[in-house]
Amino acid sequence: MRNLWSFPSSCLTAVASSAPRSASRSQATRVLHSLPKASTVSPQPFRTTRAFSLTSRLFQHLKAASDEETMTVSTTDRLAALRSLMKERNVDIYVVPSEDSHASEYIAECDARRAFISGFTGSAGTAVVTLDKAALATDGRYFNQASKQLDENWHLLKTGLQDVPTWQEWTADESAGGKSVGIDPTLISPAVADKLDGDIKKHGGAGLKAINENLVDLVWGDSRPPRPSEPVFLLSAQYSGKGTAEKLTNLRKELEKKKAAAFVVSMLDEIAWLFNLRGNDITYNPVFFSYAIVTKDSATLYVDESKLKDEVKQYLAENGTEIKPYNDLFKDTEALANAAKGTSEPDKPIKYLVSNKASWALKLALGGEKYVDEVRSPIGDAKAIKNETELEGMRRCHIRDGAALIKYFAWLEDQLINKKAKLDEVEAADQLEQFRSEQPDFVGLSFDTISSTGPNGAIIHYKPERGACSVIDPDAIYLCDSGAQFFDGTTDVTRTLHFGQPTDAERKSYTLVLKGNIALDTAVFPKGTSGFALDALARQFLWKYGLDYRHGTGHGVGSFLNVHEGPIGIGTRKAYIDVPLAPGNVLSIEPGYYEDGNYGIRIENLAIVREVKTEHQFGDKPYLGFEHVTMVPYCRKLIDESLLTQEEKDWLNKSNEEIRKNMAGYFNGDQLTTEWLLRETSPF
Repeated sequence: MRNLWSFPSSCLTAVASSAPRSASRSQATRVLHSLPKASTVSPQPFRTTRAFSLTSRLFQHLKAASDEETMTVSTTDRLAALRSLMKERNVDIYVVPSEDSHASEYIAECDARRAFISGFTGSAGTAVVTLDKAALATDGRYFNQASKQLDENWHLLKTGLQDVPTWQEWTADESAGGKSVGIDPTLISPAVADKLDGDIKKHGGAGLKAINENLVDLVWGDSRPPRPSEPVFLLSAQYSGKGTAEKLTNLRKELEKKKAAAFVVSMLDEIAWLFNLRGNDITYNPVFFSYAIVTKDSATLYVDESKLKDEVKQYLAENGTEIKPYNDLFKDTEALANAAKGTSEPDKPIKYLVSNKASWALKLALGGEKYVDEVRSPIGDAKAIKNETELEGMRRCHIRDGAALIKYFAWLEDQLINKKAKLDEVEAADQLEQFRSEQPDFVGLSFDTISSTGPNGAIIHYKPERGACSVIDPDAIYLCDSGAQFFDGTTDVTRTLHFGQPTDAERKSYTLVLKGNIALDTAVFPKGTSGFALDALARQFLWKYGLDYRHGTGHGVGSFLNVHEGPIGIGTRKAYIDVPLAPGNVLSIEPGYYEDGNYGIRIENLAIVREVKTEHQFGDKPYLGFEHVTMVPYCRKLIDESLLTQEEKDWLNKSNEEIRKNMAGYFNGDQLTTEWLLRETSPF
């Protein structure tokens, strides 16, 4: 099992574009360029291929055997060392989040501080350590794992259960009596920090204190894994579709609109997109550790220069971008803050922009509230609207991805039914990855494959573990949620199948979910409509029977970037109210239904938002709709035709015809897959 990260020469070609610098520079630019540049290490040879395990590198040192989810690590010495450091710094309570300094969904092994200090390796949770107690909060996905991994030093806070406090509430309660609470300010957003500080003070605590040295890192010491230093490569114009010079020009227009001196970029996917670069520092996400500062007439990329080949450096220079060491970022932001304090008019302070996902540390370094505006990132907004090259890439990569999935499902059915093979969930997922890796432009997976049989499918974020997962039951529902990274796009698709004879209840549930998927896919709505407003379309058929699902209906997807991409989505989150869908958005449509202890059903396609022609245009508004790009058929034996309208049957027939057309030539000489495809796409 492997993820093959191969970088063909076509991807290393610099895009021919340039961004001449203005003769007169803004004050923010002059401050940045007056600072000394630290020495850099000579570049290491660029590795053209890279393999890494499907198991996240994040926890390789803690999860090296099949039974590691039951392994308990003694944390007595670690906690003693941490408490000693807390006393030295007059900190009574210390908070250890799961996040890294860039608010990444996935983190590098060196940032797994909460896992190190607690021994709990689940992906979600927060540790809070007092001078005589320690608590770990996590959600229902990880109650069992946490109870097995935490040693006697820890109290498990089961988030979401009645009468169980959140980690914030527990921290505030413990702070009573004037106790101080410390946290690494790079690991928390200003909004969360402000609320926590207020809660602490309401309970009689001394407030939240920023501790610039991470105390867990000090305890970890020399055994802490090094920060990844994987090569950074250029994404050529054939995949990116837009040069960095144009992207910088558009960003500077946003600075002008907001009357801001600079934008400090902290989100890794935004930096990768802005500079048409990709990396491999974070599992499943082709990004690299970096920051950037863009002013009205300059751009600076903060990155370990040893990661950059000459063509990358040349490309950045041609696009008016200076390279500075990653660790120089906070020194330079403090210089910007000092410049603002020294030159701002009292009633018109110089303003710097940061994303509303940036860290508290970054806001503090830039001078705090007076000099910083937290905004929804203009880069995030621009990145979410794919250009025509990116959209065409998404269409192409989903055809190849569909071919791999179709081959996999045909193979799996044959193994289970004809060959009577005993395959567990991970062994099956391994084979799916192998089929994907055979497709052109494959880079790796976009997330852990959810290969789940029977009751495991009812666990929404289930992750099978090697040696500790279930054998696939051919007489039970099988749910497979998986995705891949290709140079021309990112995929995420869920299909639910049954290899035996499903029950009437299973067929009914599946068909209600399918109807919701079709309803959203065929929706037409005026420009300005949000994903919040569309969510009910996918749930309506379940609602008629008093059924529902406890997750959002859709999320944005990057273009050879993060599989979960803001700011758009379909669901009931408040954030989705604020951002209307726009032509060029790519997002998932994934209604589901889950019967605890029995089965789970989810049907997920990726779709492009596009403008559609309507007979009328009320209010002179354009109308929008969806174009699905996922090319995988639906499970024929799980569909109850009696519940479908003629229009829905016509939609399925058209979709199946499109799949067969796009699969032409992929299965020549492969009778098994060809017969499976023809059967699953036969007309209704």
